[in-house]
Amino acid sequence: MKVIVLNCGSSSIKYQLFDMPSTKVIAKGLVDKIGLKGSAIKHKRDGCDSIFLDGEILDHQQGIEYLLGILISKKYGSISTLNDIQAVGHRVVHGAEDFSGSVLITDEVIKALEDSSELAPLHNPPNLKGIFAMQQLLPDVKQVGVFDTAFHQTMPDYSYLYAIPYVLYEKYKIRRYGFHGTSHKYVSLRACEVLDVDISSQKIITCHLGNGSSVAAIKNGKSIDTSMGMTPTEGLMMGTRTGDIDPGALLYVAGKEGTSLSYTSTLINKFSGLLGISGVSSDMRDIEEASKKGNKRADLALEMFAYRVKKYIGAYAAALGGVDIIVFTGGIGERDPDTRIKILTGLDFMGVDIDMKNAYIRGEEVSLSSDKSKVKVLVVPTDEELMIARDTYQIVS
Repeated sequence: MKVIVLNCGSSSIKYQLFDMPSTKVIAKGLVDKIGLKGSAIKHKRDGCDSIFLDGEILDHQQGIEYLLGILISKKYGSISTLNDIQAVGHRVVHGAEDFSGSVLITDEVIKALEDSSELAPLHNPPNLKGIFAMQQLLPDVKQVGVFDTAFHQTMPDYSYLYAIPYVLYEKYKIRRYGFHGTSHKYVSLRACEVLDVDISSQKIITCHLGNGSSVAAIKNGKSIDTSMGMTPTEGLMMGTRTGDIDPGALLYVAGKEGTSLSYTSTLINKFSGLLGISGVSSDMRDIEEASKKGNKRADLALEMFAYRVKKYIGAYAAALGGVDIIVFTGGIGERDPDTRIKILTGLDFMGVDIDMKNAYIRGEEVSLSSDKSKVKVLVVPTDEELMIARDTYQIVS
């Protein structure tokens, strides 16, 4: 079965075409800068070099039309006809409380996604655009929604509720939802495969570290807590997001500056985090380079980031009643050994012992813990698209 996976952002579409159940990636690519100047498609099929195709791409439907055209083209294609595509899997960011797992997309599901778009105004609308485009272009092909929030729906109420009047939860569903769920699920399962242990008996802390970052506490295969909240702003310090902050501080700034809700939202989402502290960049690589040149604010940003991840690991070890496995993933988690070492240093009291011969390996699946380490520490490159393809195949089959 050929399954195409779509991840539609506000101005981009990531896609991968899988042959299931073998999970072989036949082709993949990126439709970039939709509706903007310089729009283009980067496409790669199995066994060939990447190609770049420039052209005006006005909206998501046109972008999907183009990528489907490439997939069946004689020169760059991987399939002979669009009829070869038998299922479509969509990454959907926010499923609110409606979805605790992946689902076949129906009119009722679409209505629920539209209703929850208010909770993820930057993400759900483009996700829906991809669904609508596929309904037009491949009307007879089944579509599946795979939700970032679904994996965390197993959190208990004492974990996901905020200490505000309960009526606000009842009226507006204000609560912790968590994100990166597909990634946390994939790397926790993969870590247990690598270690040859049963996930149903493991206490796992997964650290998805990138421009957006989150940590999850996973007990016996189920998420019991995660650092992101009702929105992706809560939790760890991130590229441009504040992470945890005293709401009173925001009220104080708003009072002093006379700023609007819109300004405050921009402040905590776009100008804070690593960028706000370092004054250099939101990219960890740029900050590390500045640190090497003696930039003290860059040093501070690096220390703050590592400290906050370490603090969540300690908190989640307590919540889990111990920890068997710690997993690093995401751009920083997979490729930044200096940050990983900063985070792990000092966790020997938990039974973490670092294997320094593997510590500086980048971008590969590797064990960071020594043979004598009580806690197994792994780097597992995330593969959300594969997780989406698997769920889609299972549901459609």
